[in-house]
Amino acid sequence: MLVWEGTHYLAYYIPVEDVRADLIENGAGRRSPSRGDAVSYIVKVGDTEAKDAAIRYPDSPVEELRGLVRLDWDAMDAWFEEDQEVFVHPRSPHHRVDILPSSRRVRVEVDGVTVAESGSPRMLFETGLPVRYYLPKTHVRMDLLEHTDTSTGCPYKGTAEYWSVRIGDAVHKDFAWSYPTPLPESRDIAGLISFYNERVDIYVDGVLQERP
Repeated sequence: MLVWEGTHYLAYYIPVEDVRADLIENGAGRRSPSRGDAVSYIVKVGDTEAKDAAIRYPDSPVEELRGLVRLDWDAMDAWFEEDQEVFVHPRSPHHRVDILPSSRRVRVEVDGVTVAESGSPRMLFETGLPVRYYLPKTHVRMDLLEHTDTSTGCPYKGTAEYWSVRIGDAVHKDFAWSYPTPLPESRDIAGLISFYNERVDIYVDGVLQERP
């Protein structure tokens, strides 16, 4: 079962009788205002144990949760939906990612300096987020970008790498990112670079966009 535990992310809850592992009670877990008191478990498969890798809410005020167990995402080796591996967290059936080619002219400025300009951006529309403009690297001032060690994961797009933008002596950390090998559903942004609308000035067809 898919359970929304917060505003954005959800979790898999599995009927306890369908869990093919030993669940060894390990004491009280964290209390949830909505789900009640949790019981923590060690998950044991063969000789391998994962401490505090499962929780149950046996007396939850939410009746549907009482017979279910929640396995910790990071404690497991891998997760699959049917035969497809899923990364970061479960995907929401109400979340969309649409990538459209565009002929709009997009210009990105940082501290008044143009760091990217393109007439062939890809526009990425994602549920709950501002539109993101992905630009070819050949249309980006890569001499102003400095690669960082930052990496983030997205269950819809994959693993992103980041760049800081240097303007003179000022370094703006992790202002830009790219997905070098995105997941199949987001392959149209492979290798393209996007900038945080919240941190830079973006002009679309000459019109400055409001920062979200």
